[in-house]
Amino acid sequence: MSKLLVIGAGGQLGQCLKIVAERRGITEIIFPAEQDANILNESGLNELLVKEKPAYVINCAAYTAVDKAEDEVDLAKAVNETGAANLASACLANGATLIHVSTDFVFEGNEVKLLKEDDEAKPINVYGVTKLDGEKAVSSILPAHFIIRTSWLYSEYANNFVKTMLKLGAERDELNIIADQVGTPTYAIDLANAIFDIIASSSGAYGIYHYSNEGVTSWFDFARAIFDISETRVKANPIPGSAYPTKATRPAFSVMDKSKIKSTFNIEIPYWRNSLVECLKQIKML
Repeated sequence: MSKLLVIGAGGQLGQCLKIVAERRGITEIIFPAEQDANILNESGLNELLVKEKPAYVINCAAYTAVDKAEDEVDLAKAVNETGAANLASACLANGATLIHVSTDFVFEGNEVKLLKEDDEAKPINVYGVTKLDGEKAVSSILPAHFIIRTSWLYSEYANNFVKTMLKLGAERDELNIIADQVGTPTYAIDLANAIFDIIASSSGAYGIYHYSNEGVTSWFDFARAIFDISETRVKANPIPGSAYPTKATRPAFSVMDKSKIKSTFNIEIPYWRNSLVECLKQIKML
């Protein structure tokens, strides 16, 4: 496999890429520290790529605090749009292909239908707007790009919904969970495998792709599955989103169609509950 460089190596997906690279025997991969790969430092990025000469750069760096983004608009825009543009420019100057990770939150999510890559992107919060602007920057600057939109990312690493539910479930007798927001959880280990499959294909089928685990669920049913599989004794109550107001509005339905990524790269995608079982096994072993 060609030489790879991961930006945002310390985050959830970055850590999963490291684990999967080890499992797959991928050794030509660099995980620079954050201070050496700051996506807001365009000249620093260029120096890094000149030095390492990667064929592929995987961008896992993002501002992902959805509610805080409503107040920290400039910071979210800097990381998700300007940072993506900086990285695309550095890749262009150094002949590298960019794999850029985006989100289902670029969609409004007001219709019950599977979302395809060419459906209209109409984000309803600052985070979604800045991620869509990042996609546009990458595609306008760098022809050799893969943009992968994912959803509800979790793993045994960093902070995420699964680990939060395990923590709260151990501390409380009862939890209220939103039941009218529907999407698909994505195990970051599975996404990491898909990214390596795309690179291994050496395909020039550039563009936007959707990747999440298979299936559909609500946050409430996702939480119930976490408690059932982990044998956490807590009462979970389904509530409407209106009963738990947040600063940022979320899409009500953001289930993505994955047929394009499956057919283009011959990728098999695990069912979300099966991947959750695997993740909870790994958490138990940590």
